[in-house]
Amino acid sequence: MAEFLVAGLGEILWDVLEDSEEIGGAPINFAYHAGALGADSIAVSTIGSDERGRRSLEELHMRGLNLEAVSLDPDHATGFVEAKVDEHGVAHYMFPDNIAWDHLALNDKALSLGPRVHAVCYGTLAQRSEKSRNSIHAFLDAAPQAMKVYDMNLRQHFYSKEIISKSLEKADVLKLNDDEIQIVAPMFDLKGTENQMLNSLHKKFNLKCSILTRGSKGSLIIGYGQEIEDSGIAVEKIENTIGAGDSFTASTVLGLLLDHSLEDISKHANKLAAYVCSCKGAMPPIPEEFKLIK
Repeated sequence: MAEFLVAGLGEILWDVLEDSEEIGGAPINFAYHAGALGADSIAVSTIGSDERGRRSLEELHMRGLNLEAVSLDPDHATGFVEAKVDEHGVAHYMFPDNIAWDHLALNDKALSLGPRVHAVCYGTLAQRSEKSRNSIHAFLDAAPQAMKVYDMNLRQHFYSKEIISKSLEKADVLKLNDDEIQIVAPMFDLKGTENQMLNSLHKKFNLKCSILTRGSKGSLIIGYGQEIEDSGIAVEKIENTIGAGDSFTASTVLGLLLDHSLEDISKHANKLAAYVCSCKGAMPPIPEEFKLIK
C-alpha cells in the first residue's frame, strides 16, 4: 500500500476545559488523525519553552506524531484556549493574544519537507499574525506538488476576507462547516442553499474538492463532477465535538490520496467523526478498523 507524508501546519494549543486540559489545535489534530489512519504524519508548529510546551512534546510524542518540525520560542507562552462545552457537546473558544504560534517559525526540518510532502493542512487562525501568515504561505510555496488542504476554522474575529481569499487561492481542497459558510457567504456573494453556495465557492476558486460538515446533520462533498451528501451517523452519547471535524478532514484527504470514490470517502469520514464525538479530547485512540493504510 502507498505511503504518504502528510503535514499539519499551524497552531499547537491546549484546550482548557472545566475539568482538564487536552492537547489540540486543528492542524495538529489533523496530523494526528492522518497518522492514526496510516499516513506518515508530521506537525509543523511553534511552542514555548514552558511547562505546557514540555507537556505538548510529551503528549504528541506519545500519540506517535513526528515533532522534528516543531520549533521552540523562548519568549512566548505555548498556545492555549479556554474551551467551554455546551449542553449539546459543542465547544466554544476564547483565545489569548501573542502566544508562541503567533510567531510560527520554520526550522530546518520544516523547510526540508516541501518537496516530499504529499498533503498539507492549514487554517485561518494561525494566520492572525503577519509572521505566522508569512511562514504558512512560505511552506505552501515550498511544496508545489502537495495537495493543499484549507480547513477554514474561523474563530472569534481572527479572520478577514483577504486572509480567506489568499488561503483559498492556494488550496486544492476546502473544508468548512455550516456556520462558516454563512459567515463567508456575504464576503463572496454566495447565494441560495448551502449546496448552491458551496458549489459557487468551489467554482470561484477552482477547487478540486470542497467539504461542508453539518454536525449531526452529516456532510456534503463536492468534487470531480460529483456531489455526495450524507445524513450523518447518530451518536448515542456525545462527549464533545472537539477534533471531529479534523478527523473528517484527515479521512477525506487520505481517501483522495488513495483514489477512493467520493461515496466511500464520505461514509468513512462520517463514521470516524461520529466515533471521535463519542470520545473525550481531540485525539482519542483510533480503533484499527478505521485505518486506511495498513
